[in-house]
Amino acid sequence: MRWSGQQLQTEQVGALPGLARLNNLVRSVQTPEFAGITFHEILCKSALNHVPGQSAMPFGYTINPYRGCSHACTYCFARPTHQYLDLDAGKDFDSEIIVKVNVAEVLRKELAKPTWGRHPVALGTNTDPYQRAEGRYRLMPGIIAALADSGTPISILTKGTLLRRDLDLLVEASEHVPVDLAMSIAIYDDGLRDDGLRDDGLRDDGLRDDGLQQSVEPGTPTTKARLATVTAVRERGLDCGVFLMPILPFLTDTRAHLDEALRQAKAAGATSVLYSGLNLKPAVKDWYLGWLSREHPELVGRYHELYARGQYAPKEYRTWLAARIRPLIRAHGLERGVVDPATGGIRSNAFPSFPERMPPPAARPPARHPAPVPPASPVPAASAVLNGSAMPAASAAPAAAAIRRARSAEVPRSLIAAELPPDLAPTLF
Repeated sequence: MRWSGQQLQTEQVGALPGLARLNNLVRSVQTPEFAGITFHEILCKSALNHVPGQSAMPFGYTINPYRGCSHACTYCFARPTHQYLDLDAGKDFDSEIIVKVNVAEVLRKELAKPTWGRHPVALGTNTDPYQRAEGRYRLMPGIIAALADSGTPISILTKGTLLRRDLDLLVEASEHVPVDLAMSIAIYDDGLRDDGLRDDGLRDDGLRDDGLQQSVEPGTPTTKARLATVTAVRERGLDCGVFLMPILPFLTDTRAHLDEALRQAKAAGATSVLYSGLNLKPAVKDWYLGWLSREHPELVGRYHELYARGQYAPKEYRTWLAARIRPLIRAHGLERGVVDPATGGIRSNAFPSFPERMPPPAARPPARHPAPVPPASPVPAASAVLNGSAMPAASAAPAAAAIRRARSAEVPRSLIAAELPPDLAPTLF
């Protein structure tokens, strides 16, 4: 069914007060392919988000093609961002998705400004750029091409296996700019059969973890599919980190689960691993604890105790978790990745060891797309000359086509150039 026939009536959109205030709303769309989800297509005014620097990081930039996420992870720290539109951080975050349909075009205009310093840009640090709707809207290829064409380093964090669709483009982009990729894989259900006791004396036979991944993050691809995506990235010659986060207290912080998680990440080819405990902002806490009370009511009291002082688990728990997981990371031969303190995504390898020593940005580099293919020599209408001998007209067209194909094969097709909007494509000299 075509999406163009699924536009909602104006009064239905008006039922969402925050969206009704938007003067850039194009339409709201529902489709049987995404039952229970409404997509609100908007024309964004800006694509780059400037994140105030922290610590030694002087800047951070992100792009969020979507707001809200159909991955529906109960623990997602980005849920409160929906409240800015008078939408709730629970069900609305999962089912009312904002789509910035013109984000790639706006981005190209921003990157073309003389003031743009080609600082690394992170995607996936708020909502996932490869959530299911990306298969329909296809926003990421234009974004990747625009960043690579401008000489801007790219980092992507995702749970979405749709990343594999763009691997050819990302490989080409990596020839122009640093490209850093990471898969977020927090829960590893398979293979957990540890019949021992936890350090705190609770019985932990691993059965609790069966089905946990699909329960706590119901809209995501399976762990197996995401690990296969890590392998696919590595097979294309790119590095791929794994974000083992969040680690859920009393659910995925057992030695059995962490050891199995790191074993599977290593087997998939992960080049680094990053971890952190669960962060429960107020709106997130309510939604997550609602899920916990349904699925693991025996743990609700312990969570209230653990998070009584704020959104982070106490320092004692975090110290305990680090002491448990760091030896396992070393044992599996994995490097510990580094988080960008400004964006929360994977730290771009464009940064030197000491960010404060970064040189000032150079002038914008020229586009490095392949030169246009020269046209084939005209073929006479009545005959063609091949190897010095006359050739019948009937054979001239196939021969000319063969020559054009041969010449085209000499110049590889640029996927970056193919994704650039025609009205913004650079002039080649």
